[in-house]
Parts: sequence; structure tokens; C-alpha cells
Amino acid sequence: MKIRTISLIISSTILVACSSTNKVQTIAGPETIVPLHQEGERAGRYHNLYPGEKTYPISCEHDCYPKNASLVCEAETENCQYQGEQLTPQLNTGFTVRWLGHAGFMIKTPNGQQVVFDPVKEQFDSPVDLAFRLASGFYRKPGDWLTNDELKNLAAVMYSHLHYDHFNKADIEEIGNQPRYLTPLGMADNFPTGGFNISEMAWYASTKIDDLTIHAVPAHHFSSRILVPFIYEDNDKASWNGWLLEQNGKTLFFAGDTGYSQHFKDIQQKYGEIDICLMPIASYYSEDNGKWYRYVHTTPEDALTAAQELSCKVMIPWGYGNSSWQMGDHSSHSPLLRLLHMYDEMDSQIPLYIFNEGESVAL
Repeated sequence: MKIRTISLIISSTILVACSSTNKVQTIAGPETIVPLHQEGERAGRYHNLYPGEKTYPISCEHDCYPKNASLVCEAETENCQYQGEQLTPQLNTGFTVRWLGHAGFMIKTPNGQQVVFDPVKEQFDSPVDLAFRLASGFYRKPGDWLTNDELKNLAAVMYSHLHYDHFNKADIEEIGNQPRYLTPLGMADNFPTGGFNISEMAWYASTKIDDLTIHAVPAHHFSSRILVPFIYEDNDKASWNGWLLEQNGKTLFFAGDTGYSQHFKDIQQKYGEIDICLMPIASYYSEDNGKWYRYVHTTPEDALTAAQELSCKVMIPWGYGNSSWQMGDHSSHSPLLRLLHMYDEMDSQIPLYIFNEGESVAL
């Protein structure tokens, strides 16, 4: 009897383990780009399309953060709400966009699918969340999150890269294995085990979920998650993507974390003008290493330039806010102040739509 019981326990354990194995596929091909170093000490690591020194079309040099009456704050550019008048562009795309905070967005497509970009509910994965708090004394305020019905009806979850503020394993476990997960190349190994359906996608690869086409596109960034000094590091072992949704001839672009480079013009040349652009405007500032921070993140003026090059019909900024981690910024809303200032300075003609966390708009 004992032997039979033990056998049943072992069999059940094996079945549970097998049922929890993630399903991983790679989507690449002759028309796509796999940006791997082929030789040298970086062989097998990913790289940007346009490395090297950057020339930026415009840079704010002085008085970049003037006060703006549309931004109402509890303290100096902290704990703010944008209360300016908004004109919703009449694009008739059928997309509805909701900002979850930081880089997270919930998208309802023209034909009713629900997808999310870079959802992070609260803090970093443990124990990095504690280390970050001990180092900086700061926890983000949780942003908006998905309802239970939305979690049950997600068609896809897309991640731009595996940095802690964009990819949280605890959130994946809450979201569950019903939706399809789309990631850059090399990222699936960072998922928890739980029967997740993961597609790693090369740059310019595409896939479909019913009649929704999802394109993986280049970004100009980097990748790292684990550092054990002198023992292990995973710098650029996984790639980094932007994403383009296409349905009924309408398009929505999520840039991911990215610096300014030629890749924006490449994307526009391949896909044409883009209806909705979700563009990062934060994490570019550092007293000690400002050149590097801007190299891998767009300033507000870089984002405006990129939106022009992408032929965006509306630009929605992200990265600032009460639910950001304030990494690489003066304050929670300093990037938004700089954006509003440079929008006027550059006489930008691309409509802006500005969110507070949890707000949505049908475009």
C-alpha cells in the first residue's frame, strides 16, 4: 500500500512538472534581423543597429523645466496631475489606450482584443525591490492595474525587454498562462515555469492573433538583469524590442525603452505613417553619466523628433509620473515639464495626448 501511494505521488509530481513546462517558439526568418555579435568577446550577445557616437537634432540647454499651469503638483514637480485642456484627435482607429503607469499600457484593439505592454503592478521582483529601497529610499506608488475580467480576457502580453521596471515575474504568475506572451529574442529563459506560451521575436518579425498583426521592431537600448560580481552577468544576452500593432489598416506603435537613432526612420520607411505612437520621455538624466543615459533613453525633444520621423498622427508620452521609479530624472514630472516646454520651442505639429495614471482614450 505504501509503495502504491509513493508511486502515485511520484507520478502526480511528474505530471504537474510536465504540465508546467513553458512552450517557447522563436519567430525569425530571412526578412528579419537578429542583431548578434558574431565574433570577439561579445560573440553571442545582442547589439543595437546604430552603435557609436550620436548626433542629436536638438537639445534643450537652458531653462528646460519652466512651470506650467496645466501641471498641478503637491510639491515641486512631485505628485502631480496634468489638468490641461486636451483635444482628442479624430483618428477613428478603433484603438482604446489606457495608461497603467511608467511603461505599462492596456490596449483594446479595433476588433476587441485586449493586449498589454510592459505591465508592472507594484515594485521590482524581490529581492531587488528591497535593495532598491535600501539604496535610494524610494518605492514607487502603484499605478493602475487590470481588473479580474481583463486578466481573464487578455489575448497577448508584450514585453520590450527584461529590465526590472518593465518585466516582473510576480505579475506574470498573476496574469497566468491564458494569454500569449511576446518577447525579444533570448528572454524566455527569464520566465517562471508555469505552462506559459512564449514567442521570442526577431526585429521585423511578425505574428498574428486572429486578425491582429503584431510586428517586433528595433529599439536602441540594452539588456541586463543579473549581476554577481566576478561570477555571472547577463549583459545583452537577451534582445530588446519595440512593437507595432496593425488591424483594419490602423497602427499603434510602442517604442519600448530606447534612445534616439536611425531606427525610427527605418520603421517609418517600412510601415509608413503611424496612427498612434506611445513614446518614452524619461530616464535620460544623470549627473555622473548623462551621455550614457541619453544614449539609451530619449529626452522629450528626442521623442518629439522621433515622432516626427515616424509620421505619428498622435503622440502619447510615458515614463514620467507618480508611478515611475524616478530613475534618471530630476523628479516625477520633470520630463513632462520639459516635453511641454520643448513642444512649443520646436513648434511641433504632432498632436499630444497626455495621461495621468489610469486614464484612457479612444482614438
